[in-house]
Amino acid sequence: MPAVTVSDLSALPRIGALDATVRQRPVAEVTTAPKEFDSNGVPVQRAFADVELHLLDPFIHLDHIGGIDFEPNEPKGSPWHPHRGFETATYMMDGVLEHADSTGGGGIIAPGATQWMTAGSGILHIETPAQDAVAAGGGWFHGVQLWVNLPRARKWTPPRYQDLAGDRVTLLTTPDAGALVRLIAGSLDGHPGPGTTYSPVTMLHLSLEPGAQVVMPWPTDHNALVYILGGDAFIGGERLATTTGQLVVLGDGDAFTVTAAPRQHTRTGTLEVLVLGGQPIGEPVAWYGPFVMNTRAELQQAYDDFDAGRLGTIPVGHPLAPTG
Repeated sequence: MPAVTVSDLSALPRIGALDATVRQRPVAEVTTAPKEFDSNGVPVQRAFADVELHLLDPFIHLDHIGGIDFEPNEPKGSPWHPHRGFETATYMMDGVLEHADSTGGGGIIAPGATQWMTAGSGILHIETPAQDAVAAGGGWFHGVQLWVNLPRARKWTPPRYQDLAGDRVTLLTTPDAGALVRLIAGSLDGHPGPGTTYSPVTMLHLSLEPGAQVVMPWPTDHNALVYILGGDAFIGGERLATTTGQLVVLGDGDAFTVTAAPRQHTRTGTLEVLVLGGQPIGEPVAWYGPFVMNTRAELQQAYDDFDAGRLGTIPVGHPLAPTG
């Protein structure tokens, strides 16, 4: 199932209909995410590969994780690792992740839930398939992890953790009730999402019935990125054909159009789309590995602080603490 679902879309609040005079955002660039395997053998698609950072700003990195049908006891998680200078949003559509960090934050990321972690001045964390759920019983595993940059003035903010359970997501539909809109962060047509972010961003997951169309109002001061999680779509007024694993960068305007192809060969039978937008920060980016800073000197300081143990310690006795 694609995270939170609704049996009767007509009962949901609707985003407003837009007239023909609205300024549509044109397609500026299309890329196809390369397929790789992470260190634990989980397939990932690097959705922002080969896209210039200034087009993504304030976003840095996006991993499309899975989908994969795990055998029992097959999935493995990442080890404890550091971050500084940005926020991560891990959104699960299928499967269960367990998260913990050096501040004591964490919990279960169930289907439909989002873990929004602000690394800020520095944190250690771990994410792993929950041993009593996915790892023990196997099953379908599908999600995304987004990295959102922090402006210079917020790089040193204290770490924090937001557990955005699936029942907190703002659910909307289109004027004709042909699509389900799951608003995770930001606002859309006056409707707020549950996520609180330092950089103004909007993050949502769309499910469109075959042949359905949505004309999405979008803040003019935000960029607009459309990533195809699964299915076939036509993007923009020019109806550019796209498919699973492709990212569309849109130009300036007040709205954009997503149209689902008449046939969808997906597990859900619907077109699944991740839509992102943010207010560009416009500052220099120095990024290497798990740290996103403004200068090379700040990057070196982050590595020095990590080596010296100044980015936090693993809680003693935590179930996810390393053994031996």
